[in-house]
Amino acid sequence: MSQRVGRPQRSYLGKGKLEELADLADRHQASVVMLNDELTPAQQRIVEDAVQVKVIDRTALILDIFAGRALTKEGRLQVELAQHEYLLPRLAGQWSHLERLGGGIGTRGPGETQIETDRRLIRRRIQRLKAQLEEVRTHRALYRQRRKKQGIPVVSLIGYTNAGKSTLFNVVSKADSVVQDRLFATLDPVTRRARLPSGKPFLLTDTVGFIHKLPAAVVAAFRATLEELGDADLLLHVVDATHPNALEQARVVEQTLKEMGLGARASVVALNKVDLLVPRHADGDDLEAALAPVRDRLCGPEQPTALVSAARGWGIDTLLSLVEASLERTAAPAVG
Repeated sequence: MSQRVGRPQRSYLGKGKLEELADLADRHQASVVMLNDELTPAQQRIVEDAVQVKVIDRTALILDIFAGRALTKEGRLQVELAQHEYLLPRLAGQWSHLERLGGGIGTRGPGETQIETDRRLIRRRIQRLKAQLEEVRTHRALYRQRRKKQGIPVVSLIGYTNAGKSTLFNVVSKADSVVQDRLFATLDPVTRRARLPSGKPFLLTDTVGFIHKLPAAVVAAFRATLEELGDADLLLHVVDATHPNALEQARVVEQTLKEMGLGARASVVALNKVDLLVPRHADGDDLEAALAPVRDRLCGPEQPTALVSAARGWGIDTLLSLVEASLERTAAPAVG
């Protein structure tokens, strides 16, 4: 269900919509209600009181998905930090059953004491996690400096989650990164050496996928990962050309880059999964002609764009030629 509101509501939904939501949850015997926004702790408590079931907001859902995807130590640290920073202001409702047990006038009940203990423990854990991630950030910075001294250009894959970045990464770099048809299959950046059409080497980095309304806690926790984009000589934006909201997804990625101060960074667009848009026999000039409307709709005339199918290996040579030409235009360090 959805509701348009003119201004933010203290209860997130209006009174009538809350009653409607409670009735909907009851009729379907729902065990959880998910809301497509990040709620304040007060909003979450109000909605939970109204519907009498567990309420999960957009941020909690994304963090839960991240927790199941993190494979490396760094990834787990990043997810845990984001989870703890999300949980800290939401502890007040966790011990309400204890607050009713005791404590007279001018005294503190056991519930309040437990909240303070938990807050202290979580703050300490957050400090330790930040210190560990700062070590990771420092290590990454040293590694990037070493790469710059080698004079090898760096290309970073970016794109909306599940656009096919990892599949393209494997095809170009001949790597074996995890490829799955699901959100946020890749959380940890992976860098591999690849070759341009001229034979010159470059480094290709696969990064975490973007999503609409990416929670601030996630962006902060993944700062060390996202800094990889800042040192890239070129961004390779992978767009799922088959998605009905492809244009909106591309704009979400572009807006996120602007917010990170990377809006002016040189980029090449790879319109991926085009094999699903054309007849099986189409190739070469036929493919270009068939997909011209798609290219025109998703990309401007000045944007270097390649039509590719990472799954079938279509258009990879054209894409790499565009990458090489763009690197030369951006005065990338000499490679050898």
